[in-house]
Amino acid sequence: MIDRLLRLYPREYRTAYGPEIAGTYREMTAGMARWGRLREGSDLAAHALRVRFGLRSADPLGRLAASAAPFAVAAAGVSGGIRVTGWYAGVTLSPTPWRLEFQILHTAEILGLLSLLLTCLGAIVALTGRWAAGVSATVCGLAGTAVLALSETHPNEYQYRIIVPVAAVLTIAVILACPPDLRPGPGMSAVAGAMAGAAWLPAIVVERGVVGWMSTDYGGWPLLVLAATGVALALRARSSGLRESGAMAMASPPLLADACLLNWYDPKPFAVLLLALPVAALLTAVAEKVRRRPR
Repeated sequence: MIDRLLRLYPREYRTAYGPEIAGTYREMTAGMARWGRLREGSDLAAHALRVRFGLRSADPLGRLAASAAPFAVAAAGVSGGIRVTGWYAGVTLSPTPWRLEFQILHTAEILGLLSLLLTCLGAIVALTGRWAAGVSATVCGLAGTAVLALSETHPNEYQYRIIVPVAAVLTIAVILACPPDLRPGPGMSAVAGAMAGAAWLPAIVVERGVVGWMSTDYGGWPLLVLAATGVALALRARSSGLRESGAMAMASPPLLADACLLNWYDPKPFAVLLLALPVAALLTAVAEKVRRRPR
């Protein structure tokens, strides 16, 4: 087994450290039960893939993934929360008794709601201090949503079966790419949680926005909150904004997917929304350049 796992490492790394890794693995798993060996093997495989794809904490891409992970979790929670609360609002406003509403739900609809609810609860747990448990729940919820989207009937059936699974897979990849030793601390988790609350609440409470394409009906508000969060983080860190904007872009697939589905028949609002993150990065860079200009 260890020989197959070592093949996951890049050749140079395997040549330099392979014997040491194999010896350590054999010592650790000696006398272990089958489940213990599988767990150690999965940890070793994850480390090998991080080395191969440059996702260690010492790698730039690994640090970028660590910056994006809490906001990817938050964005997934926002997307799921908007859908769940939107469904609940529809049930409460419907003249049909709520018991009958539950009785006519199909199995796929029930599983879809449970997946969305699991995603939301996982995001809350992850951003309130139990990262590993919360991420596990969020990833399971996203995976369930992706699988169900492939078989679910939807008004935009073809687009829905492509956009939702792709967004879910990209979000899972960003979350899992976070190096274990760079998990978000309480401060960054609090910022991501505040972003999620600011993105979710107006989208539910306000039926329509005040200004054109910024209406919550177009999915614009959550994306604008995400972009504004990147600007705020960059200004606080006195950076050029490229890293923060890149992290927000990596975290944006769930919100972009929602906006794309909402604007499928009118792509102009979605095209404008796609410019939100690049424009935010540009404004941050300009603001930082002005701040550093000698007086």
